[in-house]
Amino acid sequence: MSLGACILGCSGPVLTATEKAFFADARPWGFILFARNVETPEQVVALTASLREAAGREDAPVLVDQEGGRVRRLRPPHWPSYPAARAYGELPVADRREIARLGGRLMAHDLAAVGIDTDCLPVLDVPAPDGHEVIGDRAYADTPDEVAALGRAAAEGLMAGGVLPVVKHMPGHGRARADSHHALPVVDAPLDELEARDFAPFRALADLPMAMSAHVVYAAIDPERPATTSPVVIGDVIRGRIGFDGLLMTDDLSMQALAGGFRERAETARAAGCDLVLHCNGDMAEMRAAAEGAGRLDGEAARRAAAALARRSTPEPFEVAEGRARFEMAFAGRLAA
Repeated sequence: MSLGACILGCSGPVLTATEKAFFADARPWGFILFARNVETPEQVVALTASLREAAGREDAPVLVDQEGGRVRRLRPPHWPSYPAARAYGELPVADRREIARLGGRLMAHDLAAVGIDTDCLPVLDVPAPDGHEVIGDRAYADTPDEVAALGRAAAEGLMAGGVLPVVKHMPGHGRARADSHHALPVVDAPLDELEARDFAPFRALADLPMAMSAHVVYAAIDPERPATTSPVVIGDVIRGRIGFDGLLMTDDLSMQALAGGFRERAETARAAGCDLVLHCNGDMAEMRAAAEGAGRLDGEAARRAAAALARRSTPEPFEVAEGRARFEMAFAGRLAA
């Protein structure tokens, strides 16, 4: 039986009987964890194992948003703090790439230890001066080249630790003047400006295995639909101008930037060219509708999914204590709990 073309959340720190039965039936490609699902390392180990057991696949990906700074699901006292992406861009130039890679490698160590094998990182959005603070310090820098360089370093660190990266938010959220969690942003910049600035980091990292779409309208490309549900943006820009042939998942379907019921949201995203839909909040009724709308994983989407998982590797040898000390020294006490 083919897999469902979806990544789903769950409601709490342990699976309910209803969730176990639903996941066994829907067979989602993967899962995503949020703060509500995280208590202790032992509990997360048990939860990731039970998710894979429910799905009937030991290799089912388990994702998390562990960027550092504001966006982190694993927190002290059980896990170390990491700074927001912008902090790497503020280090001495000679140290930036090394420390960004080291941060990714340390995060991968934390995540792999509890059964999480995919991190929704790096953020490759290039912030505009009038952009909404939803990106803000989640961006590595203000220039496409520096964002690409530090994003590449972070992704390399994750992969060296056996964790797959998911670049976001393709093809660029930095100009958005609204938070897509709450409203639909519209970007009015002309195509040549988007090409030169916003798309550039994604083009530079188009070889990475997975990416997440932006719930953003780009008026110069498709004035009616956000990237997630636009066959024009996905076909002409993401697959075309950017040249990304990896696995493309939606950003969270439950964000207010999208309209319509959850089955419709999923169907529209899949028809536009997203390989997988992502539903995060663990609401059972919404998940059922999203999974139904997503359909089965087949064709090119299945090929891309298999290719992404084939990029997983055994973690490289790593002296964790030494790496942690080097990392903390680089930030000289700025790693607040």
